[in-house]
Amino acid sequence: MYIDLVVIIVLLVVILFFFRRFSSFVYGFAIIDIFLRLLTFVKNHVPIPELQNLIAKYFPESIAAVIRAYSSGIFYEILIWGYAIMYMIFFSYIVSIFIHKRK
Repeated sequence: MYIDLVVIIVLLVVILFFFRRFSSFVYGFAIIDIFLRLLTFVKNHVPIPELQNLIAKYFPESIAAVIRAYSSGIFYEILIWGYAIMYMIFFSYIVSIFIHKRK
């Protein structure tokens, strides 16, 4: 089922539609991926079967897992490099904020 792919695409389009800045898209991309990774951590470490099943059914492990599930070959390589570049840009934004916040 394509529910995980649809959810991620809709979230990213909503972020682009409301904020319309590339930096907002990068932050939204990172927020969604970090949130999915936190849910995966909860799924793997909280011994509540109902919660584990709910998270496993409706949420992917990460954006990279969605890319891996729905693409292959050179298209996969292009998308995963785009994923890595988004995180590099996010890292540069975070470092820039950290440097400018010093007093």
